[in-house]
Amino acid sequence: MSNPWIGRCLCGAVQYEARSASLAQLICYCRDCQRASGPAGLPVVVASAADFSFKGEIKSYTKIGGSEIPTTRNFCPHCGSLLFGTPHHAPEIVTIYAGTLDDPSRFKAESVQFMSERHQLDVHQPEAPQHLGRAP
Repeated sequence: MSNPWIGRCLCGAVQYEARSASLAQLICYCRDCQRASGPAGLPVVVASAADFSFKGEIKSYTKIGGSEIPTTRNFCPHCGSLLFGTPHHAPEIVTIYAGTLDDPSRFKAESVQFMSERHQLDVHQPEAPQHLGRAP
């Protein structure tokens, strides 16, 4: 692939690369993704595990989700950035958390999952003042 998916954690201690086209791009609203990442919905790039590599030390946390199937989330032990997941139900894929991409503008959601768990945090309030930079 001439345009790999490349990203890193906040402190730069961990970098990753997926060398093939994405298998899917989606937003997940499951409660586990909400709790793990903070936002109401987590943008995810699904990539082939065979074409994925990372450099640096990671820590992992595995939890059985609502589907009763474990998922492992991998993060930087230095800055805490959530980087990618390795779902046990599909060991052939890696789920890259799109906010850590070097070029997040490439992310284009093709679908949304767990809409039943989406909540008010995801509703942007148009009447609230908008700022291009930090709010005063």
